[in-house]
Amino acid sequence: MTLPISLCMIVRDEADLLPACLASVRGVVAQMVVVDTGSTDDTVSIAQNVGATVASFPWQDDFAAARNYSLDLAQGEWILVLDADEVLLPNAVPLIREAVAQPDLLAVNLLRQELGSQQTPYSLVSRLFRNRPDIRFQRAYHELIDDSITQIRQQEPHWQVGTIQAVALHHRGYTQHAIQSKDKSARMGRILTQALARDPQDSYLCAKLGAWHLAAGELTQAFHLLTQALTSQPPEPMVQYEIHFHLGLLHGRQGQWDRAQTHYEQAIATPVPPILKLGAYTNLGSLYKERGALSPARRLFEQTIQIDPTWATGYYNLGLTLKALNQLPEAVQAYEQALSLDPTLAAAHQNLGVVLCKLGDLVTAQAHWQKAIALYQQQGSPAGEKLQQELQHLGLLGR
Repeated sequence: MTLPISLCMIVRDEADLLPACLASVRGVVAQMVVVDTGSTDDTVSIAQNVGATVASFPWQDDFAAARNYSLDLAQGEWILVLDADEVLLPNAVPLIREAVAQPDLLAVNLLRQELGSQQTPYSLVSRLFRNRPDIRFQRAYHELIDDSITQIRQQEPHWQVGTIQAVALHHRGYTQHAIQSKDKSARMGRILTQALARDPQDSYLCAKLGAWHLAAGELTQAFHLLTQALTSQPPEPMVQYEIHFHLGLLHGRQGQWDRAQTHYEQAIATPVPPILKLGAYTNLGSLYKERGALSPARRLFEQTIQIDPTWATGYYNLGLTLKALNQLPEAVQAYEQALSLDPTLAAAHQNLGVVLCKLGDLVTAQAHWQKAIALYQQQGSPAGEKLQQELQHLGLLGR
């Protein structure tokens, strides 16, 4: 049974990703709206072939404008917004069904897993909301409906905003291919710069542009914008977290460990769900480990596992710390748990091999090293060749 929901998307040259996205909502939503902003591949025909309402919108360097045009075409009682690099998970459908049946819910936050991201493995997105003409996206980039929702609730206080706690979406935007798209990155920087020039007191835009400069290695500009974001309009808790998290990254890159620690601690203290703060817990734990404070590092990595028992990176970091503490059998268990969750984690295979070798199990260690080398090569990492050369030099690599 379909739900009274219209899927609303804006796309451009997404022929590779769009089929999986549309397939994930087929039979769930009553209408699929796909607004194309200038595709030259098969994006439009793919959408048409599955019965979507397809329209064109001239690109104006304004994501909110394109999104709002898609909302105008929606006929359902509710709207679900997805990007082509996202899929709706089947386990979330019953939870969404329950949510849209609630008479007092105006919007629902969805938990999204950021595949390939080690810094921000989860995010919370406002993507499910009632189809009302006064709910509109704002901001040309990193567009949100949050301001609309706030205004409506001020005037009509009976409305509530819900959150589905289980992971509802998978997002492929942090895969290596997506990260390497220089055109998208340049466009992001251009649009954010223009938007901030129009509204220089917008702490959200300040934070996003600061993070963009940080990713580009432009630390001076990043520091200026991130600190400005803290002193602009009072940032929302999630924006506060992002500001402190990125300032922690910035100071860490500059070797300013105390400042980095302070900002990670402030990020962890922000009132947002713990699963959204895994990056800060992890980076602070790594900071402690680098400084030789192994017990505090261990506690932080154990916290990440408690927050998300399915996150392989948490077990891997715990394994590194246990190895440094010379608790080798425990380190083996942590690495094995990491690999049971993510068998492609090459570094876990490599470090598990090291620990097994120390414990006298050279045959199993060699098998993990060979697996690490193969994975590094598949992933295009030079670490595979380096590991192979080191092991051959030490006479530890089996033939």
